[in-house]
Amino acid sequence: MLSITFKGSYTTVRPCDPTWNGTMALSELDQMGSLTFVPTIYLYRSPQNSTAATIAETLEDSLSKVLVPFYPLAGRLQWTGNGRLQLQCNAMGVRFIEAECESSLNDIGDDLSLSRLHGNLFPSVDYSLPIHELPLFLVQLTTFRCGGFSIGIAFSHGVADGTAAFHFMSEWARVTRGETLQTPPFLNRSVFRAGEPSLGLSPPPTLDEYPEYGNPVLLIGQSDASEEKKKKTTTAMLKITKAQVEKLRKMANDSCEKPMGRGFTRYETICGHVWRIACKARGHKKEQEAVIAICVDSRSRMTPKLPREYFGTATFDVIAQSLAGDLMSKPLGFAASKVRETTEKVTDKYIRSLIEFLKNLEDLTEYMDKDTVLRKEDGPFYGNPSVTAVSWLTLPTYGFDFGWGKEQYMGPGPCDDDGNFFLIQSPEGDDSVVVAICLQEVYMDEFKKLFYQDMP
Repeated sequence: MLSITFKGSYTTVRPCDPTWNGTMALSELDQMGSLTFVPTIYLYRSPQNSTAATIAETLEDSLSKVLVPFYPLAGRLQWTGNGRLQLQCNAMGVRFIEAECESSLNDIGDDLSLSRLHGNLFPSVDYSLPIHELPLFLVQLTTFRCGGFSIGIAFSHGVADGTAAFHFMSEWARVTRGETLQTPPFLNRSVFRAGEPSLGLSPPPTLDEYPEYGNPVLLIGQSDASEEKKKKTTTAMLKITKAQVEKLRKMANDSCEKPMGRGFTRYETICGHVWRIACKARGHKKEQEAVIAICVDSRSRMTPKLPREYFGTATFDVIAQSLAGDLMSKPLGFAASKVRETTEKVTDKYIRSLIEFLKNLEDLTEYMDKDTVLRKEDGPFYGNPSVTAVSWLTLPTYGFDFGWGKEQYMGPGPCDDDGNFFLIQSPEGDDSVVVAICLQEVYMDEFKKLFYQDMP
């Protein structure tokens, strides 16, 4: 771990003007990720004519301003029973932490984001607190010996998904630069029928239609995932150049066994590639069932489309399944086609039916994304033989200038979840892609070798 000194206790930053006060219903999609905080970090070179104190003061001041339109973020979650939550918009504020690091930015390298060695650059979320006391957004400003600084954040998934979080960060940066808000958040959750009862459809949607909410796949010969949970994980940041991406896409398109109507996207191609290589690196038996969970954003899939600035959780996972033997023996086009078929089933009708399915569940507790944060021994395990894909390829992940220049580096936070991987646009803007992945240590070296070896 880096040597870091915290400057006293944290500061609570509240909206600078009065905001709406009351109870806001959460959608079923909000509920699914409500206990998870998503960490992200931004690194900045030493600014001209600014001290650590003035940077902190400026960020706190602008944060209090941007929390006025984004007031749900300053509230608190509250249990209502049956594993469900609501949002109390009460302006209790967000947490702002200041720290100093004895190292310089040059000491920590370029792929710090996933590494546990740099975990203390991110604000720590105290999951032991009652949920109604836990802030929904935490910020840690860390200044380095060289004068540079980092902004580490933790965002509650119960209030916002990645698209909403990056929208907030973009507006916060804009306000910090002294500009006016460009695009206010769209806060109406009625499109997902938040707080409304079930429609009572007959027949009601069933678990067979939404296997994502069933029990995770296990390795052949295992009755539970207890042994897999014990295995240590490690992380890697693997870059694929634009030329490699195009060669992979050509390989996938040329090897597809059935007409798909259009060429595979880089997302479908890379997801298929990672899925295949994970099966090979893990040494799966041919008859092993293998799963890829794919995070889908419903904004553009609703009719009418949901505004891009919708501030809430509009994402959820769908899964593609195959025998590992088929994934490993068949060409890349097979895996890519599985990814496409799975994402294309997510239509307006599918989303509305999913909402109804979740509303019909008597208790949501066992379906919440909580095991990754609470580390329950008896909780579900979504690692080996599964992988989970999250794409940031179309999100505005870079260019957050708070007034001291754009970031030197941006990336996701530390990850311990076996099989999780992010697809991130390269900061160079050259259409290359970074695959940030977490795997069990015993398989990572083989994965990295095969990851490049199996490219054209």
